[in-house]
Amino acid sequence: MRAKLTYLLTAAVLVVYFVLVGSRGVLLVQHGTVLTVTFGVAVLILPVIGIWFLWKNTQFVARSNRLAAELDAQGGLPVDELARDGYGRILRDSADEVFARRKAETEDSPDDWRCWFRLAVAYHDARDTPRARKAMQRAIALHAKKPVGV
Repeated sequence: MRAKLTYLLTAAVLVVYFVLVGSRGVLLVQHGTVLTVTFGVAVLILPVIGIWFLWKNTQFVARSNRLAAELDAQGGLPVDELARDGYGRILRDSADEVFARRKAETEDSPDDWRCWFRLAVAYHDARDTPRARKAMQRAIALHAKKPVGV
């Protein structure tokens, strides 16, 4: 729940920022000189890119959460079996061990979105965020029965 609130708060702050930046861009365009119109258009592009990025990330999070809920209902969510240090951080060797099992599971069933979901969690636990995101995107595509690039 804390992560959801943090995400919503961050998204709200970004939307306010986009509105403020967009209003400045409009003011620059309304000023009417070649220079201010050029800068105004450039400034207006930034909120558009930001809103697109925020929308894509929100879709990704929502789809990932739906998969997690479905996997939880099936009893297939990965169990937290990771060893931690005194500060609660995951120990690297433990994460690597679980990752190796998840990778082997995924290689045995490459078309099962559940395996890819668990692999994404293992990547995340091993602090490999880019690969975790790619694995989750693959799980989402497999669940939606969309073609998946290799």
